[in-house]
Amino acid sequence: MRVRISSALLRRIIDQATGSPGAEVCGLLFGSPHRIDAVQPCPNVAPVPADSFEIDPAALLAAHKAARAGGPAIAGCYHSHPSGPAEPSARDAAAAAPDGALWLIVGGIEDGGAARLWRARRDGQGFDPIVLEATPACAPGHAPPQGRDENPLVRERFPR
Repeated sequence: MRVRISSALLRRIIDQATGSPGAEVCGLLFGSPHRIDAVQPCPNVAPVPADSFEIDPAALLAAHKAARAGGPAIAGCYHSHPSGPAEPSARDAAAAAPDGALWLIVGGIEDGGAARLWRARRDGQGFDPIVLEATPACAPGHAPPQGRDENPLVRERFPR
């Protein structure tokens, strides 16, 4: 499975993460199971934000209310691992609902940040890696140009 995100949106997330090397940043992803159309940074209200995240419940509630009123659908969340890799931690696995939501994680902050995408398994057994394809910006619902984007923000290459 492949999920597309514009290079500009991905850059916003990575810039937010690299701009806060001492604390995890977090936010919401909006779109569909195959495309991230928008992101919303949210306050991290975790008691120890240096090594954990908790999206501000007020921001999450507002996003759910907006979605029910016809606004953009929440596709998942993003957060950073300031001193770790872009992969789910044991804490992430314990906190994840078995709902198939997308989890975009930025790691490697000291090296400029790199992002990887994961989907929470519906059986509650952790996460599955998802191909994250950074594309040139295009309007929601329109297909980006074909071909693999060699965007340096997505450092790992996955087979097609």
